Amino acid sequence: MEDLSIIILFLFVLFVLLGSGVWVGLALMGVAWVGMELFTTRPVGDVMMTVLWRASSSWTLTALPLFIWMGEILFRTRLSEDMFRGLAPWMARLPGGLMHTNIAGCTVFAAVSGSSAATLTTVGKMSIPELRKRNYPERMIIGTLAGAATLGLMIPPSLTLIVYGVTINESISKLFFAGVLPGLVLALMFAGYVAVMSRLSRDWNPDAEPRQGFAAKLANSRFLIPVFALIGVVIGSMYLGYATATEAAALGVIGALVLAAIQGSLSWQTFTELLMGATRTSAMIALILAGAAFLSMAMGFTGLPRGLADLIGSFELSRFELLMVLLVFYIILGMFLDGISSVVLTMAVVEPMVREAGIDLIWFGIFVVVVVEMAQITPPIGFNLFVLQGMTQHEMGYIARAAFPMFLIMVVMVFVLILFPELATWLPDNLRPGPGG
Repeated sequence: MEDLSIIILFLFVLFVLLGSGVWVGLALMGVAWVGMELFTTRPVGDVMMTVLWRASSSWTLTALPLFIWMGEILFRTRLSEDMFRGLAPWMARLPGGLMHTNIAGCTVFAAVSGSSAATLTTVGKMSIPELRKRNYPERMIIGTLAGAATLGLMIPPSLTLIVYGVTINESISKLFFAGVLPGLVLALMFAGYVAVMSRLSRDWNPDAEPRQGFAAKLANSRFLIPVFALIGVVIGSMYLGYATATEAAALGVIGALVLAAIQGSLSWQTFTELLMGATRTSAMIALILAGAAFLSMAMGFTGLPRGLADLIGSFELSRFELLMVLLVFYIILGMFLDGISSVVLTMAVVEPMVREAGIDLIWFGIFVVVVVEMAQITPPIGFNLFVLQGMTQHEMGYIARAAFPMFLIMVVMVFVLILFPELATWLPDNLRPGPGG
C-alpha cells in the first residue's frame, strides 16, 4: 500500500511538472527531490550533487555527443542525394520499385547516424520529392519513411542503446553487436510489406523507370562508396576489436568531416553550426540522463524498485507474461514520452524485475528498443510523426494512419525476438568487443 502511494505521488509530481512545460531532465530531478524529502532522511543536496556529477562524468557517455556530431555533419552534406543516386538503379526492378529506397536509405543512414530524427529528415528530404514525382502512393511514402526511420534507434550506432547501456552499466559495444541482426530483419520485414502492397494496393501505379544495364548500375554505385566506407570504419573498428564505442565514434567524426571537406560543404560557418547543433542535442540528453540517475537513486532509497519487483514476482508471471506486460507498459508510456526518456525513467524499476526473471539484459535492451521504436510513430507524442508533418504538411491523423501498418510490423518483430532470441545474442556472444567496450 505504501509503494502504491509513493508511485501515485511520483507520477502526480512528474505529470504536473511535464504538463507545465518544465524540461524532462529538470522534471525528473524535481520528482526525485520531492520523493527524497518526503520518504527518506538522507541529505538531498549532497546526494543530488554526487549523483549528477557521477552521471555526467561517465566515460562511456562520451560516445553519445560524438555520434550526434557525426550525424549532424552527414545531415548537412550531399550524402543523402548521392545515396539515392546509388540505390535507385538497384531498387527499381524489385516488387515495390523505388519505394524500397525509403527502407534501404534509412537502413544505410541508420548505420552512420544513430538518431531516428536525423535518419528521417535526411532520407525524407531526398526520397519524398523523388517518389512523389514518380507517382508512388502518398500514404505508402509517408508510412514506410516513418517506420524505416526508426531503424536509427536499432542499427548501431544507436543513441538509445548507448543510453540504455549507460543506465544499466552494460557494454555499449555488445549492445551495438546485438542490434545488427534484429535491425536487418526488421528492415526486411518492412521491405516485404512494400512488396506485398505493390501487388495488392489499387492505388499502386507508379511511373515506369527507364531500364539500366549492369554497367550503368555499377557506375551509379560509386556514389555509395563514401557512406559504406564510413560504416566500415565506424562499425568495423568495433567488430574487429580495434576500438571501443567511444573511439569508433571519434573515428566517425573525423571520417564525416573528411567527407564534408571533400564534397566542399564544410566551411567555418557550417562547422560552427554543426558543433552547436550537436552540443544542444547532447546537452539535452545529458540533462535527461542526469535527472534519471537522481530519480533512480531516490527511488532506490525509498525501496520502491525492490518493492515493485517483489510485487510482480508474487504474481508468479512467466517470462512471456512479464514481457507482454512490459510491452503494453512501454507502448502506453511511449505515447507521452520520447524513447530515451522512457528508457531512463523506467530502468530503476524494470531492471530488477528483468534480472529476477532471468532475462538476458543484452537481449532485453533490443526488446526495449523495438518497443521504443513504436513510440516514435504513435500519437500524440510520436516524434517521427511531428517531423513528417512538418515535411509534408499533412494532418497528424493522416500520417498516423499511414504509419500504423509499420507499428503492427514492429509488434510482430517483438514476437520474432521472443521466439528467436539468438537474433540479438549471437553476435555479442561470438564477437569480441574492443578493450573497455
